[in-house]
Amino acid sequence: MSFDSSRVPSLNLVPFVSVDDMMQTVLDIGVEEMLAGIAAYIEEDFVRWEAFDKTPRLAAHSSVGVIELMPTSDGKEYAFKYVNGHPKNTKEGLQTVTAFGVLADVDSGYPVLISEMTILTALRTAAMSAVAAKYLAPAGADTMAIIGNGAQSEFQALAFQRLVGINKLRLYDVDPVATEKCAANLAGRGFDIVKCASGQEAVEGAQIITTVTADKQYATILTDNMVGAGVHINAIGGDCPGKTELHKDILLRSDIFVEYPPQTRIEGEIQQLDADHPVIELWQVIAGQRDGRNSARQVTLFDSVGFAIEDFSALRYLRDQLERTGRYENLDMIADPDEPRDLFGMILRAGAQR
Repeated sequence: MSFDSSRVPSLNLVPFVSVDDMMQTVLDIGVEEMLAGIAAYIEEDFVRWEAFDKTPRLAAHSSVGVIELMPTSDGKEYAFKYVNGHPKNTKEGLQTVTAFGVLADVDSGYPVLISEMTILTALRTAAMSAVAAKYLAPAGADTMAIIGNGAQSEFQALAFQRLVGINKLRLYDVDPVATEKCAANLAGRGFDIVKCASGQEAVEGAQIITTVTADKQYATILTDNMVGAGVHINAIGGDCPGKTELHKDILLRSDIFVEYPPQTRIEGEIQQLDADHPVIELWQVIAGQRDGRNSARQVTLFDSVGFAIEDFSALRYLRDQLERTGRYENLDMIADPDEPRDLFGMILRAGAQR
């Protein structure tokens, strides 16, 4: 289903999904259904990966964080996301990550959707993780460790429950309050939850390990001895040059799957490795061109840093729900004079009407 542009009475009006609209959309559709829907759009777009313009995100780094633009286009539609990553924000009562995005028509250049993307990014990140795990996790996996129980943790759990079949969670965070928060938010949603006192305890018995921490530094959230044979690692913590979560030895004995190598080699776990270290592009697995998991003892690693095509997919999905939900407002965003060459005259006519 696509958005009916005939409902927009003028070209100057652009549908805008606010934070409240997004929250109501999630409640209307259901978080699990939205995760599954976004995941389906991601898979569809990854299969046609070669149709997209691709570039590493444009990043402006500072001593306290990063601000990034993430653009892409399939030749018919264009999307970009503005997103920041500021780990210090949590201590100041602010979100670590905030975002907004735009979907536009390539033929005219006009935007067709403007949306908050703080919540939408959380949904698409979790959906992307679960899509990767469909191809990489061991068969019959039902237990996941989540190390880092901040804003992304509940979305990850619900996506893996819906798409992979996870029903047991082992939670750990250096801040026990975060773990209590995560466990409370997921109560009554069909999980057997164990709150752990260390990362080592969290990984015990887990077939999938998700690391989702935000500190902007080299760190060792997982050491080599914590990862046994047959495990799938979902490394999705906030990524940038100089920020890692896994010990290098884990990488050296894993089959590594990435989104867009030129970006991941700068920002991901593989920045610790030689520039020519072999990796597999996940789109090739989804498209059936490469193997994902091929043995029970294989250690697979999804070194996710987030890529613009995933945001494109999420914005496409959201645009296609507007007719269903009606959760948007029209913003007067585009100058639309009667005569396209007479922009100044439009101002004069507006003055005459005052």
